[in-house]
Amino acid sequence: MAYIPQASLDNLKKYSYKGVDKSLLSQYVLNPFWNWFVTLWPLNVAPNTITLTGLSLVLMNFFTMLYYDLGYLAEKGGATGPPQWVYFTWAAGLFLYQSLDAIDGKQARRTGMAGPLGEMFDHGCDALNTTLEVILAARALNLGRSWWTVASQIATLANFYLTTWEEYHTGQLFLAAFSGPVEGILMIVAIYIISGIYGTEVWDTPILTFTKLDKIPFIAEHVQNVGLNEAFMAFGAIGLAFNILHSYANVRQASRAKGQPTVRPLLLLLPFVFSATLQVIWLSHPKWNHSAIIQSPLFVPFLCAWGLQFAHNVGRMILAHVTSTAFPIWDWMWIWSIIGVVDAQLPRILGRPPVIQSSYESTAVFVYMTLVISFLAYARFCTLVINDITNHLGIACFTVRKKDAEGNWRVAEKPAEKAKSS
Repeated sequence: MAYIPQASLDNLKKYSYKGVDKSLLSQYVLNPFWNWFVTLWPLNVAPNTITLTGLSLVLMNFFTMLYYDLGYLAEKGGATGPPQWVYFTWAAGLFLYQSLDAIDGKQARRTGMAGPLGEMFDHGCDALNTTLEVILAARALNLGRSWWTVASQIATLANFYLTTWEEYHTGQLFLAAFSGPVEGILMIVAIYIISGIYGTEVWDTPILTFTKLDKIPFIAEHVQNVGLNEAFMAFGAIGLAFNILHSYANVRQASRAKGQPTVRPLLLLLPFVFSATLQVIWLSHPKWNHSAIIQSPLFVPFLCAWGLQFAHNVGRMILAHVTSTAFPIWDWMWIWSIIGVVDAQLPRILGRPPVIQSSYESTAVFVYMTLVISFLAYARFCTLVINDITNHLGIACFTVRKKDAEGNWRVAEKPAEKAKSS
């Protein structure tokens, strides 16, 4: 199918990025660093190349985790995670990702390449990074294969969905005083560093014991002494609630200014609720001659498939934003997930074993098929959208082009060539 209707292609030329960043840390600490960092990049380096470089660093971190986990799995049948020093590389990789993600827009303005393609590419990489960092952070927090990790996935994806939903309705990207792309990422960087110094077991330390508050009788009696990692999850839940209220306040204000209904946008949050519910029901299937997905090595590929489906969904939302088209509600990949859910829940529904996921081996095949199909669907989306945008606007994805005197896009000269011609 075509992702951009022919009648909406001209809307790409009308798009211009708008953003509001209220983070004091971003304005007074990070932005001066980013302004200097972007000057290190030659003007012939395309902004999307910088974005992809950042995502590549996160992928290296992710493959490092898989290397150690799968190596141990093959040898002993269980997973212990990477050695402590690896977490420092994760911290460095994520910090560099944040920096490169911040300067790609600055590079776009330096080279005159700012536009809808960069917006799509940037958000696409961010969507992929969201799931990858959930898995890595869960490993660093020693959460393992648990419902805490699932809760982290839901909360993190919900925050990203909210931001995209808000941008679609308001026309601009809002970053609050405490936002995921700034303070949230730096918190995860700090988690990696702490895990590198003390090991992941430190996060199992009861929070009252860690803070010495258990020595106060009233607190020790009335406050549950949960682990630091569980306390961090509670903090994330509070942050999600705050972001929901903040995002809706902005959407409500924008809708009122346009004379549009203020409640209807809330209904467009239901697609995320529906998709997340599907994944949770699938994971909560009763055991049938084998362990549940959440307790097996299939957990990570399952989360990755979920993340790719989410990236496809929010990618269509951003595309609708830059092309001024209708908000996407249905995703055909949900049909595949529904099949997986119904099959896994057959013991509860009909009291009979699953047809497809009747054994660990067959479940593994189905989960990996889900991963492959999700990847191919998202790759197809990216390919078609990039081709449509580049062909219609006459630009390139990874080549810097500038407008000449006649207003046509031309490949920018490299610094050496420019000096030679002059």
